[in-house]
Amino acid sequence: MNLPRFPIAALAALALLCCVVTPGTSRALAQSAQTVPDNSKQNKEHSQTADNQQNTKADRMTTANIRKAIVADKDLSTYAHNVKIITMNGEVTLKGPVKSEEEKQKVASYATGIVSADKVTNALTVKQ
Repeated sequence: MNLPRFPIAALAALALLCCVVTPGTSRALAQSAQTVPDNSKQNKEHSQTADNQQNTKADRMTTANIRKAIVADKDLSTYAHNVKIITMNGEVTLKGPVKSEEEKQKVASYATGIVSADKVTNALTVKQ
């Protein structure tokens, strides 16, 4: 008698699916899907965004140097590493969430290390 042959990968996937999906797991998956962080709405509320940034070499270099300084500090959170740095005509705006007031000041200090303090607008927010 010839039985139908299933690819081993399909059988393995089916076995894995049967083992993984339990009532507790599906609840955890549903909760994680509901708590996906998304700050798109917050970004749209600001008129000055990275999309509006001019493409001058000086502004790009300023942004790159600030980003390098921030990312080099491994003590900063992922939030701080991913702040938005917008440079227009030599003036820098920092936006986005950070974990603490200390991080907010630290990120701003990296920017003021590249450009003068009067050219930095610190619009960072502390995530609660």
